[in-house]
Amino acid sequence: MNEATTRRVVLVHGLWFREVWMRVLARRLRRAGFTPLGFNYSSTRRSLADSAGRLQALCDSECAAGAHLVGHSLGGLLILQMLAEDRWRGPGRILFLGTPLTGSAVARRAVNWPGASLLLGQAADPLVRGSAVWPRNRDTAMIAGTRPIGLGLISGGLAAPHDGTVSVTETRHPGLATRLEMPVTHTGLIYSAPVARQVAAFLGRGKFDTARGRA
Repeated sequence: MNEATTRRVVLVHGLWFREVWMRVLARRLRRAGFTPLGFNYSSTRRSLADSAGRLQALCDSECAAGAHLVGHSLGGLLILQMLAEDRWRGPGRILFLGTPLTGSAVARRAVNWPGASLLLGQAADPLVRGSAVWPRNRDTAMIAGTRPIGLGLISGGLAAPHDGTVSVTETRHPGLATRLEMPVTHTGLIYSAPVARQVAAFLGRGKFDTARGRA
């Protein structure tokens, strides 16, 4: 990977969100010298495979020289779906923000709620299962939150520590090159200035600033 030219960052939002929710993080990354690009998709109405095809088309058209990929929650599973199908081979690092790589306990409970088909839609299966695939030859990292405020509190609780929606144990994977835990909620992962600094550190150097976070 050419460190001097790979400054493009594709930001992929999570469940129920839209691209606009990622703009605070985008603005902070721009100030750090990156060129962020948002990706918008319907998290409940389109299958993950369909959205992966659209993400690949965006990367092909806008990121010919490569790009880093940052996915929040379900967005991380979408990135894995695209790379697992070998849809895109451009160089760049992969960073997950609170992505339930091994599946979500909250989602497993939510599928039994009245109206679950409308609440989760096409996202239900990938969130319940997590991801069984892993990208080849990619630097990958995870930032997990540990402030326990969120949907998990009303769905039956989560194994501690957790970010209110995703348990830290659900974010672990042997393929991760590095990981970091920070005292933010699940939504806080995309709004926190300290998290944004760690995102910039990993994308720029391939490692977190562990003096500012908890490895």
